[in-house]
Amino acid sequence: MIYLDLLVGFLKVGLFAFGGAYGAISLIRDIVLSYGWMSDQMITYMIGVSESTPGPIMINLATYVGSSQGGVLGAAIATLAVVLPSFISILLVMMLLKKVLKNPYVQAALGGMKSCVIGIIMATGTFMMIRPCLGDLRNISVDITAIIMTAALAAVYFGSRKLFKKGISPIGLIGISAVSGILVYGFVLGF
Repeated sequence: MIYLDLLVGFLKVGLFAFGGAYGAISLIRDIVLSYGWMSDQMITYMIGVSESTPGPIMINLATYVGSSQGGVLGAAIATLAVVLPSFISILLVMMLLKKVLKNPYVQAALGGMKSCVIGIIMATGTFMMIRPCLGDLRNISVDITAIIMTAALAAVYFGSRKLFKKGISPIGLIGISAVSGILVYGFVLGF
């Protein structure tokens, strides 16, 4: 039954995802692939979409996967399942916060988790997201248009910092990126 699979799968993500969304991407990918809900390429696309839409990536991914597999009810179950462990953990932490955080063993454990989380994020970015995009390293093609647009956006950002002393807000830069991408790739290049 798909609803039970969504509940169990995303409860696993919610329970074992340390380090935030980027640390959880590899776990989400493994669970989605193990249940056969999406292909690896589709997961990569959904990560990009989830980063581009408002809200936490884990919740956006859970909602999308749940929706694609079980409709509105599937989206609700997957979203609640991924959020529930964190919600309960935060409630427990708030009740025990003062006493537990002073414990030297807890401090040592939290300190040890930092390096683990950094490793998970680097592995996710390097091996699971970049490598499939490169494909066969002997046949790499470079998108010159994307490089030029990135350089132009960097020039706009840093130029605005020089001119206005504050610079363009991230929201403004995202808007400029979206409009320029639509214009260049949609109208000029005709993708």
